[in-house]
Amino acid sequence: MKRIADKSKYKARIMDEKVQKYLETFGAVCIEGPKWCGKTWISSYHANSEYLIADSSNNFQNRRLAEMSPDLVLDGETPRLIDEWQEVEVIWDAVRYAVDQRGEKGQFILTGSSTPKKKEQRVHSGAGRIGRLRMRTMSLYESGDSSGKISLRKLCEGKINQALTGEVSLRNLANYIVRGGFPGAMDLPIDNAQLIAQSYIDAILTDDAQRIDGVKYDIEKMRLLLRSLARNESTTVTKKKLTSDIKETDAESVDYDTVSTYLDVFDRLYLLDNQKPFASNIRSSVRVKQAEKRHFCDPALTCAILKATPDRLINDLETFGFLFEALCERDLKIYADSFDAQVFHYQDYANREIDAVVELNDGRWCAFEIKLGANQIDKAAENLTDIRDAIAEEGGKIPSVLCVICGLSNAAYKRPDGVYVVPITALKN
Repeated sequence: MKRIADKSKYKARIMDEKVQKYLETFGAVCIEGPKWCGKTWISSYHANSEYLIADSSNNFQNRRLAEMSPDLVLDGETPRLIDEWQEVEVIWDAVRYAVDQRGEKGQFILTGSSTPKKKEQRVHSGAGRIGRLRMRTMSLYESGDSSGKISLRKLCEGKINQALTGEVSLRNLANYIVRGGFPGAMDLPIDNAQLIAQSYIDAILTDDAQRIDGVKYDIEKMRLLLRSLARNESTTVTKKKLTSDIKETDAESVDYDTVSTYLDVFDRLYLLDNQKPFASNIRSSVRVKQAEKRHFCDPALTCAILKATPDRLINDLETFGFLFEALCERDLKIYADSFDAQVFHYQDYANREIDAVVELNDGRWCAFEIKLGANQIDKAAENLTDIRDAIAEEGGKIPSVLCVICGLSNAAYKRPDGVYVVPITALKN
């Protein structure tokens, strides 16, 4: 049978190493994330046999067989890929049971592009048997648009080699944002890549969102909410503000409960990838806000919703700045996840903010400001040192590293005040 992934043409992903580690640790691995981010390809690359539940051949024969006899679809050379398992939810328990019976590692790889809401039918969560991994779209390093001269992991340990990293044009940065990180868009002209993102949004609204709960949701109201989310990309806007923003900007009305329901649907389709607030490990008396910073899973989707082209971004530097922040924070999540670190944001009631916080698994944390232009580096560095000093005065745990991630810097270096400066186009995991 022809395989999904041609190993001779496979483009390595940062997650490859983690997938292999999980296969050596768990009986099964579940790779979750947005559609078209490469879940099936990476799973097929690591699998020795595969079963595609969503295959439309012979009137969706694979799905019908899985519904009638889930145990039969598990029979094959291991690791065995079962793609889009959530289409037949009983597959989860069948895999969990098979893992228990076999008592061996690396038996199955499951992929999922949505999280079922009703889990009552599941006998077991899969804890200890099924390891879960979140996959994202491609980072600039994976797409070949970052040189990878600077490792985030080493940076978080305060170990980087200062280096010239080359000139970066504003046009290229705009192109990276509009194109996004969907693997199918990597080799396309920008105009064609934009069609990928536009098609993605349409598919979510007309197909995936309508099937996830078996409820026919109002497509136009969902589109209004997506537009509001896009206008508020990289901000901590509340549900209440989203509701009023729709009314004020689009002259339409969507009630608060509907906004909450639709946000839940978008979350379960991995359309959103919000940044959680960082608070508990600062251990000071500084009161920290608990709002999430809102992001789509890829900045290309924001551009598609706002109809933002590279030219329009260059002529609207405020929007460019928010979307550049989204691009950088997407990459930080991908890089940090490879060494089991987590990415948060910081915002307190004294109106002090840190764009991104990378928390290491030993409790240390690193503070990052994200700026498009090199002329903003001094102010960003001052903000970082001021917040560090304020936390120290409050008796809190200060960041171990301060860094400004920049778009238009041509070098990676350490400033006299101890703040690092690194171009996003030089960063890797």
